Amino acid sequence: MNYHGTTILAVRHRGRLAVAGDGQVTLGSTVIKHHARKVRKIYNDKIIVGFAGVTADAMNLSERLDAKLNRYNGNLERAAVELAKDWRTDKYLRRLEAVMIAADESRMFLISGSGDVIEPDEDIIGIGSGGVDAQSAAMALIRHTDLDTKTIVEEAMKIAASICIYTNNELTIEELGD
Repeated sequence: MNYHGTTILAVRHRGRLAVAGDGQVTLGSTVIKHHARKVRKIYNDKIIVGFAGVTADAMNLSERLDAKLNRYNGNLERAAVELAKDWRTDKYLRRLEAVMIAADESRMFLISGSGDVIEPDEDIIGIGSGGVDAQSAAMALIRHTDLDTKTIVEEAMKIAASICIYTNNELTIEELGD
């Protein structure tokens, strides 16, 4: 049986960053945890990371990104590129099954084991089973409402949870900004 699913959403809007993750962990077709913490602050609380995939692998990558941030004095882009290079070329790291979002007050990246370091055109990224649902909802809310960033993330995650069976409403939300 494989662990499956999660939803992570990052939104930067009106000078604020909010990153949310649902709390559900499944094993096969069974929910085994409702309150997992898949979003956290690293590097002296200046960077928020969210991860989807195998939990131990994601934690390992989060720690490695934090080490890269320390090595490169908090330069998120450089740290993300160096992590992606290691992830793609290292024999052990290549086996890790996760994808992550890393964001600070000005930059946001999706980082994957295939060597991707992608900065979105719009300041919105969704990953995991319900990522597309959450991202779509957040884009609509930004374009058609006056909601604040945290509320946009909360509402978009609720919409994703109503569609994706691997996403629940037990959210962890971290924020940065004005």
